[in-house]
Amino acid sequence: MSLSSLWMFLQQEPNFTILFVGILSLVVGSFLNVVIYRLPRAMQTQWHAEAQALLDSDNDSSDNAIDKSAIAALAWPASHCPHCGTAIKPWHNIPLLSYLLLRGRCAHCNAPIAKRYPIVEALTGLLGAYMVWQLGVTPMAMVSLLLMYTLVALTFIDFDHQLLPDQLTLPLLWLGLICNSWGLVVSLPDALWGAVAGYLCLWGLYWVFLLLTGREGMGYGDFKLLAALGAWLGWQALPMVLLLAALSGLLVALVQKLVRGKTNRVLPFGPYLAIGGLVVLWHGDFIWYWYASIWI
Repeated sequence: MSLSSLWMFLQQEPNFTILFVGILSLVVGSFLNVVIYRLPRAMQTQWHAEAQALLDSDNDSSDNAIDKSAIAALAWPASHCPHCGTAIKPWHNIPLLSYLLLRGRCAHCNAPIAKRYPIVEALTGLLGAYMVWQLGVTPMAMVSLLLMYTLVALTFIDFDHQLLPDQLTLPLLWLGLICNSWGLVVSLPDALWGAVAGYLCLWGLYWVFLLLTGREGMGYGDFKLLAALGAWLGWQALPMVLLLAALSGLLVALVQKLVRGKTNRVLPFGPYLAIGGLVVLWHGDFIWYWYASIWI
């Protein structure tokens, strides 16, 4: 079957395509768990090695070791239990199903498996199916899956480490520009201006907040993430993305305050930018229409 025939079949059978993409996204979610867990640790190892290299003044040999360890971190070693170190058998690594059959425990040492793993898998699967259901079986939907997968990984990394790695945000930005060079989501000029405006917008807010309060209100990773969303969605979408991000972040902060009382925990902004970006991707036109119907 040729690619054109396969694409025609997927368009003619949208229900099958939604189910297929949902299952595929479950598998991708399993890989995202690896990225979420290992990438920040690989970065920390690299930072420590770089610091040691400066102290030892042995840059050449250390740099090679750093590069190799950082590249290999996501692929090796194979998936294993973090408690006992036993390699996970392929039939114990089936997204969602294995967790249920094992009743949330390691098959070897019976240690509990973190609930984060099935949550990420289920969330990625549901978002993948919803992407196709909302946008249809279109090239825009297919490439937007890559946006969604990356945003899921960034969301959980930011929750855990208050970190948005360049290894994810910068490729996401370039991928948005490449996809929009064919106008898959917005025109290329809108994407280029979106990337520039997204970065400069939060960069400006960062410095205003710093000058007024003497504290940093956000990190540079947030600038790069909004630039990436601008590259995907265009400059016109940025005000709505920021508004939705601020509202969702404020809502979560209020709920945390009511449930836990006063807390000094820093609230990462990246997850709420991701929420705002996906909502605008799916429902931006409806929101603009609703807003215009109220005020015009």
